Amino acid sequence: MTFTAMRRDHGTLQAMVGSDLNELATAAKNLVNHTFMLTGLGFGTSILEWIASIAAIYLLVLDRTNWKTNMLTSLLIPYIFFSLPSVIFGLFRGDVGKWIAFVAVVVQLFFPKHFREWFELPAALILLIVVAPGLIAGTFRDNWVGLVICLLIGCYLLQEHIRASGGFRDAFTKAHGISNTLGIIALVVFPVWALAF
Repeated sequence: MTFTAMRRDHGTLQAMVGSDLNELATAAKNLVNHTFMLTGLGFGTSILEWIASIAAIYLLVLDRTNWKTNMLTSLLIPYIFFSLPSVIFGLFRGDVGKWIAFVAVVVQLFFPKHFREWFELPAALILLIVVAPGLIAGTFRDNWVGLVICLLIGCYLLQEHIRASGGFRDAFTKAHGISNTLGIIALVVFPVWALAF
């Protein structure tokens, strides 16, 4: 059928335009559904990333104040490094982090008595963020490798916490046990969610 003949036959033209509009409507619905699904999962991942980072910082502060255990809580430093939200990581990776690291090194060198034990791990985290090579800070951190490292650290800390508490039931019933257990569970949930979705 030629173009002029098709132009004269309004029924065929309307059917073709109607068919095209139906296909466009279907494509638009699929786009909206897929965008909502991907954004919803991405939003959930970013929320869990923030929660896991806050939980790791909470556990680090708690260990330095009143929750002395034999666990390797220094493993929270690489966990925070790999799970810190990009906004905060970028801030500490820039000039702000360089200044904080500079002040920490100066205080450690010239005033070692004022550089308390509780200040060593946060200073190590800032130094790690500032001096980490681009491969680790850019590639591994935003990749499944960083998530696997976070998962291994979270599982290890959960297992050690349950063992130190005297069992799974005691981890939820002892004083300070519930908040510590929930914080450590948040450390495990984030990488599992991010790896799965």
